[in-house]
Amino acid sequence: MDSAAASIKAQGAVVRSLMRLGPAAQLRLAGGTPTVLDGQTLDPGIQLLLKLMAMAPQPEMERLSPVQARAGVTATRSMIAAPELPMASVTETTVAGAEGPLPARLYVPEECKDSTSPLLVFFHGGGFVICDLETHDAPCRLVAQHSGCRVLSVDYRLAPEHKYPAAADDALAAFRDVVARANEFGADPSRIAVGGDSAGGQLATVTAQQALADGGPAPAFQLLIYPVCDFAEKYPSYHLFSEGFFLTEAQMDWFGQHYLSTTDDLNDPKASPLKAGPLKGLAPAHIITAGFDPLRDEGEAYAAKLKADGVEVTLRRHSSLIHGFINFSGANRTAHDAVCEMAGVLRAALAA
Repeated sequence: MDSAAASIKAQGAVVRSLMRLGPAAQLRLAGGTPTVLDGQTLDPGIQLLLKLMAMAPQPEMERLSPVQARAGVTATRSMIAAPELPMASVTETTVAGAEGPLPARLYVPEECKDSTSPLLVFFHGGGFVICDLETHDAPCRLVAQHSGCRVLSVDYRLAPEHKYPAAADDALAAFRDVVARANEFGADPSRIAVGGDSAGGQLATVTAQQALADGGPAPAFQLLIYPVCDFAEKYPSYHLFSEGFFLTEAQMDWFGQHYLSTTDDLNDPKASPLKAGPLKGLAPAHIITAGFDPLRDEGEAYAAKLKADGVEVTLRRHSSLIHGFINFSGANRTAHDAVCEMAGVLRAALAA
């Protein structure tokens, strides 16, 4: 192990030990005063985690190249990685993308190993530029364990190497391929959902919209975790939480610059699903937002649009959490419980 890896491992051990403290102790270490904004109180463990991150600052993502940013995410993941949840099986596989096969990973929890079961096609977050199967391994395992669903995580093409609409086209192609090969994946073709976090949540809902428009196989359900819904407009939460809460406004601008090519892309529903026309007939959706998140308001605006268009939708705001919380579920109890809760919603939605 080189010195950098050893340092990251040691830092991770310290972080995990501090995250096991009670809320009162965590708040004292975080400065003693709760962070309250927009009528919401930040979870003490998250407040401490943000302080620890600030004490070991990394270069701002928007000053890095995509390759450098990806390496930084890998290092951060190593610090907060959860113990690996056992599955009945975890299989490396491929699914069809728009221009060729894509890596994918199939998680089968114990309760599904001997029977055909529901399946969630999952698209990871990362602003369409960073993250991969590894960065989202822990939340995929947790969702699989608590939902009673197989989870198929798809590694779509990233920008700027593959600009918009490559990721959206890959997501739709992957979903169609999974439906066509449902038996191969041990899935009930009538109970295949789409989901994802942040950029992945956007890809999931764009997939559902495209499936509706094309008249082809449609997902049974959408699990949309703090989704990107509107590149064209910045909502009040963008300014309330523009910096200091993990995801920043500057990072979102950087992601958009790398993913999109023209100003016309901003208003295309495949980039900004809030710009879509009437969506009656779209798959039922459960939308999760985080209280301290620049994307909070656009996610909630999308929930309101779905409701107005006659789509069955539920909205859950986790007011004490930040963007990216599913990746902190191994280090923070509130985040862990939030992931288990959304997995329970998925279980109920796809029950036979």
